[in-house]
Amino acid sequence: MTKLNYKGYAENLLIALNIFIVFLLLFGNDVVIPQWLQPVGRLHPLILHFPIVVLIMAVLLEFFRFQERFKHEKLYQNFTAYLWLTGALFAGITAVMGIFLSKEPGYEGSTLELHKWFGVSVVFVSSIIVWGRNTTWYNVKIVRSAAAVSIIGLVAAGHFGADLTHGANFVLEPVWHPAANKVPVDKALVFRDVIQPVFESKCTSCHNPDKIKGGLMLIDEKSVLKGGKDGKLFDAGQPQISLLLRRIHMPEGEKEHMPPAGKPQLTEDEAKLLYLWIKENAGFQKKVIDLPLNDSLRQLSAGVLKPAEESGDQYDFAAVDEKVVKKLNNNYRSVYFMGKESPALGVNVYGRNNYGPKVLGELSDIQKQVISLYLDHMPVRDPELKNIAKFENLRNLNLNFTDITGSTLKDLAPLKHLKTLSLSGTRLNPEAVKQVGMLKSLNKIVLWNCGVQPAQLAELKRANKNIDLIEGFKDDGKPIKLNIPQLKKNNLVFANALSLQLSHPINGVEMRYTTDGSQPDSIKSLVYKPGIVFTQNNITLKVKAYKAGWISSDVVQFDFHKSTYTPDSISFVKFPSYQSSPQRAKSLIDRELGSSFIADGKWIGSQKDIAVYMQFARPTDLKSITISSNQNYLPSELEIWGGADNNHIKLLSAVKPKASLNRNSGATESIECKLPVAHPESCLKIIVKPKKGAPQPGKIIQSPFVFMDEIFFN
Repeated sequence: MTKLNYKGYAENLLIALNIFIVFLLLFGNDVVIPQWLQPVGRLHPLILHFPIVVLIMAVLLEFFRFQERFKHEKLYQNFTAYLWLTGALFAGITAVMGIFLSKEPGYEGSTLELHKWFGVSVVFVSSIIVWGRNTTWYNVKIVRSAAAVSIIGLVAAGHFGADLTHGANFVLEPVWHPAANKVPVDKALVFRDVIQPVFESKCTSCHNPDKIKGGLMLIDEKSVLKGGKDGKLFDAGQPQISLLLRRIHMPEGEKEHMPPAGKPQLTEDEAKLLYLWIKENAGFQKKVIDLPLNDSLRQLSAGVLKPAEESGDQYDFAAVDEKVVKKLNNNYRSVYFMGKESPALGVNVYGRNNYGPKVLGELSDIQKQVISLYLDHMPVRDPELKNIAKFENLRNLNLNFTDITGSTLKDLAPLKHLKTLSLSGTRLNPEAVKQVGMLKSLNKIVLWNCGVQPAQLAELKRANKNIDLIEGFKDDGKPIKLNIPQLKKNNLVFANALSLQLSHPINGVEMRYTTDGSQPDSIKSLVYKPGIVFTQNNITLKVKAYKAGWISSDVVQFDFHKSTYTPDSISFVKFPSYQSSPQRAKSLIDRELGSSFIADGKWIGSQKDIAVYMQFARPTDLKSITISSNQNYLPSELEIWGGADNNHIKLLSAVKPKASLNRNSGATESIECKLPVAHPESCLKIIVKPKKGAPQPGKIIQSPFVFMDEIFFN
């Protein structure tokens, strides 16, 4: 019987592989890989490490082959020969698989070509060594040259392969990362200098000209607008239904989550930048400084950009500690750095009913650092301008719709750096116009809707030619649209009774409202008057403004929730799979509602049941329990369990909510579960079940998911 020559078979197979590789290199553009063969190509990343290790071992052993101690050692010679044959054979198989894989959509470009040619060069060189190492011309010089070429080919092929898989500079990134050339904030474009760097750091490793995964490139404006094989990347102004955000906020274990699991994920600030950019219509040419000073996108952008280079704002004061700034922030006051490397601070104040002299008095430790003060709609009076003048480096002061009359504007004269003063909506007296001239540093003043007569404005212009006067709207006889009504108190959750307080910046406006879900009109709907009180559990208030000679406003909706009781403790029995809130279970009873953006830090969601356990220090008579859910991700069922303790609880009530008709709105929806009779309970367990069924397109995170942001007890 003839003994099988396995080595001979392997050498013949190696010859066949080399011929096949040459054929693919010469005629590859005309070759179409059938679908049933594509899995073979996708094994390329799986087995490529084996020939690399074997060939490196063969190279090392080949270096010592001609030494006297090994030259006649048969075991050494045979072992090295088999290493070369095995390495070359598997290198050839890996190369064929790689060429198959490169025929799939999404692989092209110069990096792919370099990876391919260095890879096949390793096959050719190692094959030549296999066939020639026992010939007379094969000597020490050739050994070392061939070994060097093999190592160079392996390193180069590995480098370009890593770039294809993980992005440019993947190998050297931990030790060599050139400093980013930050753009000054006054020269920066929102997309080019803020959004595009996010794509470059987290997305373009898979979405570039060399690797167009999903048919998508993210290298410039044109490619971003084009989208990929799944359609356009975003809907301008509608982040809640945009594909980009849907993929980002999928659970990391999901197949379509981006970036893929194992790759660097977007930070919270990066995800918020993308959300805000899309929400503000995803412009490509808008400058950062064109955004309002208090705009969230501008504030986040300032954190990744350099301060303005030639703005004239060369501050001679030191920065305060970030802990001090953080301590001064609360629900009615926002204190923030104007730039990542800037010592300057901005202050925004909210909530008219919470305002008082102490709001500014508490800022004494940072008076030197504040350059922007936003007091819009606050009850600021003339005497308080002396306190504002203590912010010696103030550049921008917003006093729109305050109680200022202008009689004491001269008190702001000590502010040597004040550039912009906004007084829109205030009722200025004639004395104010005269005092503007005392503010020598001022170069812009906004006086829209201030009751100042045209003759006084003309006098102001003549006397202060260096000041840019913004007068606002000029009546051309055509009706204009009213602003939407505003809520004086921003607290949407109340304990016992809600005293409704609405306002409108235009005098003489009639506000009409409904609470039954219908659209308010100018005839049948109730007219808002101060003193209206609501006591029901869940209130959906729709309001519209009307005035003769004006176009009525858009409808604005406010959802109020009553929560009479608050548990003394709360914890998860079954943990959710998605949790954007850092407070965990406590976020469900903090009386702070989430927005339509489910990654805003308030929402808790899961593809499985969410079970929450609560305890009251004293038995509490409960008549109903309500959860606030997202209309896109409503539960299939809500169960309420209760009892004296955890070991003695029973099912009290359950409800199956109807599907929302307003799909993809991202709005919240209240789901109330009424108890048959008032139950004095000490312990409660609430189980929220997601819907079952196929995934639904057009959502930030696909079903079956349930999301909730708050629980109300009454």
